[in-house]
Amino acid sequence: MQRIVLDLAISAQEYQRFYRGQVKQVVARALDGRNVRFPASVLQQVVQHEGIYGRFAIEFDDQGKFQRIVRLGA
Repeated sequence: MQRIVLDLAISAQEYQRFYRGQVKQVVARALDGRNVRFPASVLQQVVQHEGIYGRFAIEFDDQGKFQRIVRLGA
């Protein structure tokens, strides 16, 4: 399993655009400097009332298929 670690700061208002389907993909910079693109639907598992804030690991298999997203730290 492979993993990309990144910091996200997405307000609840901004996340609404993902939820409504206005935005399909998220583009972010991983901690190792890579630019990554992933489906916005991945974030449904980690959204909170205030939005999505914190450090996360996105795990995927050897074929690049999403497996899970995990919040790192407290």
